[in-house]
Amino acid sequence: MLRLASVLYSLIGSSLAGVGVIAVLVAGLVSTQAILASAAIGALAGVPVAWLVAKQLYSRGA
Repeated sequence: MLRLASVLYSLIGSSLAGVGVIAVLVAGLVSTQAILASAAIGALAGVPVAWLVAKQLYSRGA
C-alpha cells in the first residue's frame, strides 16, 4: 500500500500545492513567503489524503 500511496502522492500533493498557490494569488497575497507557505501546506496535506485514497482503493479491491 505504501507504493500506491507514493504514486498517488505525486499527483495529489502537487495538485493540492497548486490549488494552494492559486488560492493565495487570487486572494491578492503575492509575496514569496505566502506562495511558498501555501505550496508547503498543500504538499503536506497531500500525505494523509494520498494515504486515505490508497486505503480506500485497497479495501475495495479485497
